[in-house]
Amino acid sequence: MDADILIGPSNKILEVDLSSQEVKILTVTEKDRKMYLGGKGLGLKLIFDRLKEGTDPLSPENIIAFMPGVMMATGAPCSGRFAAVTKSPLTGIMVCASCGGLFGFQLKTAGWDGILVKGKALEPTYIEITKDGVSFKDAKNVWGIDAISSQSKIVDKKSGAAVVIGPAGENIVPFANIVSGERFLGRGGMGAVMGSKNLKAIVAKGGVYKILPKKMDSFDRAKKLAVKYINSNPMTGESYRNYGTPSNVNPSDKEWILPVNNFATGTHNKAFEISGIAMKEKHNTKHHACRSCSILCGKKGTFDGKSLPVPEFETIGLLGSNIGIFDTNQIAEWNKICADMGMDTISAGGVIAWVMEATEKGLISTNLKFGSPEGVSEALYDIGNAKDFGKEMGRGTRWLAKKYGGSEFAMEVKGLELAAYDPRGAFGQGLAYAVANRGGCHLSAYMVAVEVYFNLIDRFAVEAKPEFTKFFESLNCCINSLQICQFTAFPYTLEVPMSKLTPKPLLGFLMQNIPAIAVNLIDFALYRDFWSSVTGIWMSTNEFLRAGDRIHVLERYMNTREGISRKDDTLPDRLLKEGRACDPDKLTVPLDKMLDAYYKVRGYDSNGIPTQKLLKDLEIIN
Repeated sequence: MDADILIGPSNKILEVDLSSQEVKILTVTEKDRKMYLGGKGLGLKLIFDRLKEGTDPLSPENIIAFMPGVMMATGAPCSGRFAAVTKSPLTGIMVCASCGGLFGFQLKTAGWDGILVKGKALEPTYIEITKDGVSFKDAKNVWGIDAISSQSKIVDKKSGAAVVIGPAGENIVPFANIVSGERFLGRGGMGAVMGSKNLKAIVAKGGVYKILPKKMDSFDRAKKLAVKYINSNPMTGESYRNYGTPSNVNPSDKEWILPVNNFATGTHNKAFEISGIAMKEKHNTKHHACRSCSILCGKKGTFDGKSLPVPEFETIGLLGSNIGIFDTNQIAEWNKICADMGMDTISAGGVIAWVMEATEKGLISTNLKFGSPEGVSEALYDIGNAKDFGKEMGRGTRWLAKKYGGSEFAMEVKGLELAAYDPRGAFGQGLAYAVANRGGCHLSAYMVAVEVYFNLIDRFAVEAKPEFTKFFESLNCCINSLQICQFTAFPYTLEVPMSKLTPKPLLGFLMQNIPAIAVNLIDFALYRDFWSSVTGIWMSTNEFLRAGDRIHVLERYMNTREGISRKDDTLPDRLLKEGRACDPDKLTVPLDKMLDAYYKVRGYDSNGIPTQKLLKDLEIIN
């Protein structure tokens, strides 16, 4: 049977209460659509309107939103992603994540622009979504089954897709993740939120609607240009396409920002062994991409005779070099354990590195030590099963350091373990980590790209970092609200004529020395064009970026209501006071010099709180 046609967003959101099994249908107004775009932004707004400050993240009152965004199922390049938003049990503040699994496509083509879930089921449950609404199913037969294989037991991949949790989510591990296919809503413990609700999975059965843009001619022009830019950009058209995100290993090692032995140093003579080139040569990697992807960064390979996903750069960094391991087969095995258990590889790796150093320093007694794989697999299983010391490890490095000491080498911000870039070699990335809304996140403002990978601004300068951190935070909020892959930011801003035709030394000079002007010259109109062509709502580029400002500041405001302020916008002592072992100059991140300027350009007060004027100007409050 041919699918019906749905032109533009359906603007219909399901609101599900697991406690009462009541289902409501919400309508997205054009005002909210324009102000918050979709995806992350609309999810935040819907939760802001419903969630009381101070709500326990693991209580029935917490809400988790799954939002595919307006680009889903349109066929736009790299648009096969959906967002999720909730309050994190790991950090106690808001957390947003993006996933390339097929659940978003199925939800969207069933006619729904999102789903909000609150309450708690009496028994293990999963819910099934079709074009007709929601039904509640018994999940006792899949409770306790790993996250990857449990999907096939509740949904036929030919007729639907699911978001599921594994044992870590069921055991309320604070950094448990959510799985869709072999993609993940990785950070902040979203899986624990589902587990606390006795919710094993959400299944969506779509294919009912074919999604068409409201302005097809404009959409086709934008799509043609997008593919051209993606293919032309050296990062997306070459490095990531050929080698996946592990291609970040070599430049990170070369510039001494690869985390090694719990960020003690930034380079290692075995780093090439875990690089994208080495992965391709040793493991015969093939494309394993998200739906509608034109970059093709996802890979699969053969590891010890098994076909497995190639670990992403963050996993390689945190469960590889950061614990002194350079065996790709071993890292792939640990990546698979985390996938099955349903837990974040970044937090898992950060915790294990802390435990190794705490053991080395005599704060605790374990068999884990840098450079040895002994005991790591068992530790990962113990974390996922909340067993023995694994239950404490699952609480995260901030919690462990509070109990046992060692906060100076607990590599976390706001309770979220740091990603795989040492900011002592990229000061803007240090600022971005410190002020990121969800904690130690590299994706809030990916400053390391312009500082190191594209070498456009001086990575050891403090100037220009506040302005560009703000810009990329807001732009990424737009991208994550469309929802499109963040890697498109490389081609969509650097391959446009203004950037492409400007000599690199001149471009770098402008960015470094007159950042306020340089930011205003950045052409990101392709995102706006995609959004307007799908929704039929015209926005100027200034209005579009202002929506990104609004989304970012709303999230910050929600966090400050939970107590977040300047005291939390900081970095581990190791990064502020201790130079890398490989660095003769022993540079540390000069955070305070950047923080005041960042607050000023953001419109926050000196304590990092959004001012009432800013909140009113952005129409977040009346």
